[in-house]
Parts: sequence; structure tokens; C-alpha cells
Amino acid sequence: MLQKVTYQIAGKELILETGRIARQANGSVFAQYAGSAVLATVCSSSESVEGLDYVPLTVDYNEKYYAAGKIPGGFIKREGRPKDKEILISRLIDRPMRPLFDKSFGREIQIVPMTVSADMVNPPDILAIIASSAAVHISDIPYNGPIAGVRICQVNGELVVNPTYEEIEKSTLEIVVAGTRDGITMVEGGAKEAGEDLMIEALDKARAVILEFCNLQEELRRLAGKEKLPLTEFGVKLENEDAIRGAAYPKLENACFLPTKGERHDGIKAVKKEIAEQYASQLEDEKQKKLFDSLFEDMQYRILRSSILDKNRRVDGRGLEDIRPISCEVGILPRPHGSALFTRGETQSLAVSTLGTVFDEQIFDDIEGDKRENFILHYNFPPYSVGEVGRMGTGRREIGHGNLARRSLEAMVPGKDEFPYTIRVVSEITESNGSSSMASVCGGTLAMLHAGVPMKKPVAGIAMGLITEGSGKDGERFAVLSDILGEEDHLGDMDFKVAGTQDGITGFQMDIKIAGVSTAIMRKALDQARRGRLHILSIMNATISKPASEISEYAPKIVTLKIEVDKIGALIGPGGKNIKALCEQYKVTINTENDGTVTIYGKNTKDAEEARSAVIGIAADPETGRIYNGKVMRIMDFGAFVEILPGKEGLVHISKLSRQRINTVTEVLHEGQEIPVKLLEIDKMGRLNLSYIDAIDPDGEVPAGQGRDERPRQGNRDGGKFRR
Repeated sequence: MLQKVTYQIAGKELILETGRIARQANGSVFAQYAGSAVLATVCSSSESVEGLDYVPLTVDYNEKYYAAGKIPGGFIKREGRPKDKEILISRLIDRPMRPLFDKSFGREIQIVPMTVSADMVNPPDILAIIASSAAVHISDIPYNGPIAGVRICQVNGELVVNPTYEEIEKSTLEIVVAGTRDGITMVEGGAKEAGEDLMIEALDKARAVILEFCNLQEELRRLAGKEKLPLTEFGVKLENEDAIRGAAYPKLENACFLPTKGERHDGIKAVKKEIAEQYASQLEDEKQKKLFDSLFEDMQYRILRSSILDKNRRVDGRGLEDIRPISCEVGILPRPHGSALFTRGETQSLAVSTLGTVFDEQIFDDIEGDKRENFILHYNFPPYSVGEVGRMGTGRREIGHGNLARRSLEAMVPGKDEFPYTIRVVSEITESNGSSSMASVCGGTLAMLHAGVPMKKPVAGIAMGLITEGSGKDGERFAVLSDILGEEDHLGDMDFKVAGTQDGITGFQMDIKIAGVSTAIMRKALDQARRGRLHILSIMNATISKPASEISEYAPKIVTLKIEVDKIGALIGPGGKNIKALCEQYKVTINTENDGTVTIYGKNTKDAEEARSAVIGIAADPETGRIYNGKVMRIMDFGAFVEILPGKEGLVHISKLSRQRINTVTEVLHEGQEIPVKLLEIDKMGRLNLSYIDAIDPDGEVPAGQGRDERPRQGNRDGGKFRR
């Protein structure tokens, strides 16, 4: 039976309905806001698996081109593999929802949010978050939700809830916030040097809206909710648990605090192996083995957390705010346009910056319309970075981490009008033990500065952690950790990444594993992150703080100029004849825009500058009295036609070829010869009359130089030569 709930926001109605579409799924919700609509479904497998130590959840957000009245581009007119944007939105849904499923449910879960209508005004991603949670909440799948999402932007100094695309484009702060009725659990976004107080204000505003959206889902569940399926209880207990714990715990306490990640890993593995050998017969049972592994995980969890809360001691011996040793190097690769190696403890990014042309821009074809980006960041996380054997490739993790690093740097990358290059940064994670995405931000800054990119300000990033006792709310014990390790991320309650300049935040991502955090904890974390960020920036600035004075000799040379709009046609020529000739002659690529901007891309400065002079010559009207370097195009009985500018020819009459009488033009000229000529006049029909300037000069000088404002030397004839 069709059930529907509604909520008014920003003068528009949010509608959640169920019972009309996709009725065979465990749960389905059709969500609509203005002209945008998402259908979200959830299904679970029929069989459960006992003792799973993870939630087998998959979120597959997808956008249909028909939603915006478009047909996919390219040869295949069908939606293909997920685009980066779809993967990023899938992660926005997965991250706040995953902690709310119980591992003991033991069944595969697949959530499929699908954008089926897009009005090109209201982004569908927030709808997808709400619809996905609502579909699970009304289904028979056990779920400790609901969650909801909201986008907050600062536009013209005001915080706006669920802004339009146009408002997002104008914003100085954009964050997507998700959470439960108890508090915020996920934040993702970027800003143009936002202050910590503004971030807190935006989160507080989001919290109130999230509560309303969660209440709306509760109302829909009351109308159409199904009875929840039972959890799959593990029917056995670990035998000899107290004895195993008593023997392993003190040894694990030593192993967990060895100096390096490798030593800790080997030490814990050795303790586990030693104890396992003592209970080998018991652990032949698969269920006992799973419980044994779970006990060791629990002991590590308790050891790490109690050490931090009781002793302010972390696994590598640092204090709560201490940052691992940092080293920065630039120019370590001889051929790339810019390179840097950023190392923080056991995390390392080899960042490489490449400068390209407008033809290297990233082109996006999606339901929002075609767009181009001239700043690209790619993040690679090969298995060797953690000392493992694995599959090479780009997964959802790489796309998510790369997007965070890109957003963090984007606000400080110069615009095309200031720096007309396409910039690609690649971060190769060569070692990893804690926040490789923030290392990518730092390494990316260093590599771009080394490449000569005029960044507005250097950007650094830091990952923060949280350990709480209880719910983490005011009155409970908690510790905020700076520059967290992989173990602290895995066993902690929060992963909180902040990137920015010395003056404010540019990138922000937070995932919380507990019900929520208080404003007091958030404020402390942001303040602590700022101190850490400034410390990292000081080390980076000691290595390189300003862009290199010159770009690499191996980078393309780009020259930009403006011509009159009505001269664009003359530059291009019939069928592109003129511009093709220029490109071939000077070995460059020339791009024109409708506003008269001309960009020239050459392999070296000489070619680019010569092409620039040629373009100026075409765009400029020929001037009587000026001297041009011309090229003899055709020889006739009565004179020679000489091209003084691409597409512009004039006649040098035979009488203007020499002061002496000559019988034929070929006595002086031949086709293809380059000669200096003076423009004598432009007649009523627009024809150019030229005079050949005898190149024989007593000083050995030739009045060359296209468009050169130089008058011919005056002199008397003496022996067939000019004399000053």
C-alpha cells in the first residue's frame, strides 16, 4: 500500500514514499525534492554466515542520463561502469550507515540508490543519502538508524541549507554532514580558508536539520515498517578464555608499544602464535579460531585505549599532540616538471606535478552537464606501501582519498587566467601508517611549488583521532590525538582530517564510530588540528615556500594574448587555413576562445613567442609606412606577390624591386624567398602596394622584424648601394 510523508525545507517539499515502486525489495523508498528524484532499494541475501567480523555491505549509487533528458556520449549509448562522482556519493552513503549494521546479522546487504530525475537545480546526492537510510529503516533488515544527510554552504556570508548548484558555485564553504538523532557521524567538504568557528556553526546548523530528517523517516517506518529479521547469534563461547587472556595480555602490552609498525606487527603476531600453539587442538575448530582472533582484537583495543586515557601514552610513545618527524625534499626526479617526497613518520608520499595544456583538461560528461577541470589529482595506494602482496588498480578508496586531497588543494590553485596550464598532481603512496591522504596534500603542495605553480598559499593536512570512555559526550573522559597512526585509526572512535593554510581550512573529512560527539570535543579537535597544521607548514616552508621562478624546461610553454573579437575569423582563416599554417610553421598549438583570448602552446619559448608575434600581426591592421618581413608567394611578369602577414599579401611592382633597371623579376627574387618590404599604401580597393628594401647595407643590417615600427634608411645612390 502506498505510504507517503512530506517535509518543507527552503520553500520546497521533500517527499518520501513507499509501496508503489520496487515492491519485491526488502525495502524501497522513492524520494523527491522539487524536480530531482531518487529511487533507493535495499536487499539482503537469504543465507547468513556465523561469526563474520565485518559488515558485508555494498552501496551502488548510480545516475541515469535520462534523468536529465540526456543520451550518453560516445559510441556506447548506455550507462557503463561507475563514474568517480557516483563512487564518491556511494561512499557518502556507506560511511555513516555501515557502523549502524550489526555484524551478527551475517547476510550480504546491497543498497542501490538511483537518480531517476534531475532538475539541474537541486543536487540529488542528499536525496540519495536520505532515501537509502529510509529504505533500510522501513525494511526487515536490522539497522540502528536512521541517518540523514544535509549540505551546508556559506553564500554571501550566510549559511544555506541544501543549496542549489548555483549557490554551491558561489559558496566559500561547502560541507555534506550526516548523522543520527544522537549526533553527527560524518562530514565531508571543502572551503576557502574557513575559520574553526564557522565550521562549528555550520555543524550545529546541520545537526538540527538532520534531526528533522530522521524524524521524517521514523514517521514513514511507523506507517510502512516491516518487522526486523533476527540476528545470527554465535552459538558457542571461547573455551579457556580466562586462561588465554591471562597468558596473552601482559605479553601483548609489551608488543603493542614497540617502536615501529613492523616491530609491533611482528611482536603481536609472535604472541598470538605462541598462545595458539598452546591451544592448538582447541583451535582446530573453525568457530573457536574465530573467537580466538576476536579476543586478541579486543585485548589490543583495550590496551591501546587504556594507555591513552590513563597514561597519555600512545603506541609509538608520543604525547597526545606530538607529530611524528617530518622531512621534505623537492626535485628528486630529474625529468618530471615538479616532484617532492614528503615523509611523516612511516607515511610517505612521492608527489609529482605535470603541466599540460588546455587539451589535457579533464572532461566530465554527466547528468549535471559537460564540464572541464584544469586541476587534477590522482592518488595511488599500491600494496607494497604496507608491505603486502596485492592487486594493483584504482578502487573506491583511491578515488575517495584522492578527492579529499584535491578539494583541499583546489582553493589555493591559481585560475586559468593567472596560470593557463592544466595541472595534474599524482601522489604515489610509497609507505603508509596513518593518513596518506593528508600526506598527499602536503606532497602535492611541495610538488606544485617546485613546478612553478603560483599557489596562493601553501596547504598542509593532518589527521586527528579520538578515544573516549563512554559515549564521548560532555562529562566523559576523552583524548584527542594529533597525527594518528593506522592502529589508532582502526581502534579509535574518530578519524578526523583537516587541511588548510596558515589562515584557514580548505579541506575537511570526519568519520565517527560512536553515536556522536559534543561541540566541546569538536572545538578541541579543530583547535588542536590547527596547531598541528601550522607546525607541518613551518617545516614545509623551510624547504620551499614560493613557486620556482621558472617552470621546467620540459614543460610546454604557454603564451596568452587578447585580440579583437572581429579578428578571430582572420586568425582562423577559411576552413582553418591560417591557424593551421601558423601551427605548422612555428610547431605550436593555438587555441582561440569566443572572447578573443588566444593561447599558444609551444615546446619551447622561442617557438611560442614567434607564433605570438605572428598572431599579433594578423590581428593588427597593416600600417602604411611600416616594414615587414615578407615571403615571396608568386612571381609575375609585372612584379611579385609577397605575404607580409598570414593571409595578407601585397604586390611589389617590378619598378619597386631595384633602383637599377631590371628586365625580369627573377633577376632579384625567387618564390619562397623572405625579404623586407615597406607598405607604401593601401588603395581604395584594399590592395597593398609594397616596396622591396634592398637588403645590401654597408653596416650589414637588415630592417627585419615583423610589424617593426622602423622607417627605411634615407641615403644617396652610390655604386648601387645605400649609404647613410
